Amino acid sequence: MPVDFEQYRPTDLPDENTNGRAILEFLAARPETGYRAGELATELDIPRGSVGTTLSRLESRGLVRHKGEYWAINPTAYDTHTASVVGLQTVAEQFEGDYYDDNSDWDSDLEDLNEQANDSPEEK
Repeated sequence: MPVDFEQYRPTDLPDENTNGRAILEFLAARPETGYRAGELATELDIPRGSVGTTLSRLESRGLVRHKGEYWAINPTAYDTHTASVVGLQTVAEQFEGDYYDDNSDWDSDLEDLNEQANDSPEEK
């Protein structure tokens, strides 16, 4: 799909609704805990064969780390920006289909606060 090149901001995050995103979000919620690939497969209901490959891809992006057979989030790579992106997407999914999502002009009747801020004290 073509994109606006000037507006496009690439990310190392896996796409939504992928095994990579599920694993990353699971590990990010438990940053001090390491899991075996089989445990991740069971916890996330992902085929065991794809977990190892997915973990390797995430490791090559620097998002996860491992010691022996245990895998965990890489806290230095999973920074505030990445957490914010995932958090905002989670909030968007949670409120998808609510009044504000279905009514894009919900704010059309609100006062413009910028205009109020620019008014001089004499005009108030």
